[in-house]
Amino acid sequence: MDSTDGLIAADSQTQAWLSRCTFASPGSHVVCAVSGGADSLAMLVLALAAGLEVTAVHVDHGLRPGSADEAGYVADVTRRWGVELRAASVRIEPGPNLEERARTARYRVLGPDVLTGHTADDQAETVLLQILRGAGVDGIAAMAPGPTKPILALRRTETRGVCQHFGMRWFDDPSNADPRFVRNRVRHEVLPLINDIARRDCVPLLNRTAAAARQSTAVLRSLLPAGDPSDTRWLATLPEDQAVLLVRRWLADRTGRAVSAAATARAMTVVEHRATGTELEGGWSLRRTDGRLRVHAVGDARPASGPPR
Repeated sequence: MDSTDGLIAADSQTQAWLSRCTFASPGSHVVCAVSGGADSLAMLVLALAAGLEVTAVHVDHGLRPGSADEAGYVADVTRRWGVELRAASVRIEPGPNLEERARTARYRVLGPDVLTGHTADDQAETVLLQILRGAGVDGIAAMAPGPTKPILALRRTETRGVCQHFGMRWFDDPSNADPRFVRNRVRHEVLPLINDIARRDCVPLLNRTAAAARQSTAVLRSLLPAGDPSDTRWLATLPEDQAVLLVRRWLADRTGRAVSAAATARAMTVVEHRATGTELEGGWSLRRTDGRLRVHAVGDARPASGPPR
């Protein structure tokens, strides 16, 4: 494919892919997280084909041999397309909650409005993972399509097709096959079993389930009373079901992740003054001071200003 100053002449096949993407308007500046895998590379080149001004960011976690090679390849790709690249390295110590700690460190570098290459297959896995966490309808809603999740309607087979179409090789991260991580077991064991039982590809079904859950949550939010969910005195004036839903939504907004039923129940002990604080999932904690709820990253005394996304 032809490229001039980071612009790509989009042929009919590329236009067909773009018609299912949710990129911002042409000329917008975006930051793309580029790992060197097929999904993020496909997102990068499609963003260019969509007429966006792109800065790529690559984060090397240094968790395995060969990660420096991926960083070098991403640098080669961005030079080929005339894209500015910011490369960063973060140090993640081995231990529990490795995935969550790596994600948090990565997003500190990437920033809140970064574009990520999540696909329809990732969405299906997320729905199942949220069910396993007991995250309720908010969790089943999974990831919302939009400018920061522009290729959420594409399948992994298609992102590989995009890379092949534009003559790009990609890296397959070996950690994506590591059975220590729950998502990998859902990807390689649970989903294939569900497909076999249903005798069909269930990824589209799970994506439609997520879309229906998003519609339901949007309607539900519109029916809830307006107020400050961090004010426990105001929450105490509401029916319990409404207070629970408001707190759950507020926690999700602050932490950037759906909140499980168990974490919500712990949070309500703080809301109802039966505890002064509790630990949430994903390295977050909830504290009450003078009737106000505050969410903190564990080990950080400063309240969260918003989700890490």
